[in-house]
Amino acid sequence: MHLHLPWFASHSQGMQRFALGLVSALLALTLAACGFHLKGTTPLPFDTLYTNISDNDAFGMHLRRVVLAASPNLRFTETPKDAQAVLTQLSMREDMREIAIGPDGLVEEYELTLIYSFQLTDAKGNMLLPPTTLESRREVPYDSSALAAKQGEISNLFFDMRRGMADRIVRRLTSPQVIDAYLKYQAEEPAAVVEPLIRQPKLEESPSSTLPTPTRYGVPVYR
Repeated sequence: MHLHLPWFASHSQGMQRFALGLVSALLALTLAACGFHLKGTTPLPFDTLYTNISDNDAFGMHLRRVVLAASPNLRFTETPKDAQAVLTQLSMREDMREIAIGPDGLVEEYELTLIYSFQLTDAKGNMLLPPTTLESRREVPYDSSALAAKQGEISNLFFDMRRGMADRIVRRLTSPQVIDAYLKYQAEEPAAVVEPLIRQPKLEESPSSTLPTPTRYGVPVYR
């Protein structure tokens, strides 16, 4: 048995499909006008990488996961001499400063800052990515009556900032600048291998674990 829909029902369904298609097209045009587009991952041009960034903390582990997500065939080596490229962490610093003081002389807001410096070289010591410094800043309101809660909030913000920093680092590593530089140096005449200088990471203790006591005009205030 074949059921035949009335002409107005079939017309209504057709209008709904047309409206849906029109909305989809308008949405696509709007996103395109805003510069939105999906980006695929760009694999690194080398297969082995050494880094002095420790994988014993959340930052190092996340960085490795993001690198491997972009380059699934890449392998981290134990020594720089076994790697085609070397990622060197030069320094990482976390700071916290007062940016708002209330009429009672108590801190009302802090600014958190994460500053990270790194570089990338190939096995010959050629600079693929010169010393680069990235910064991340966040503002957080402060309430001296909820010291423990604010200390936890600041620690979580620094954690998120380090994860975001790892993502930014990988975007720099997979940039056309790095890929072109690596391929250029590989095409040149072989040169004597110079083991790159690996600096030990310069790390400073996060201030989130030592939140300062609220002050009023330079005098400690306790609630």
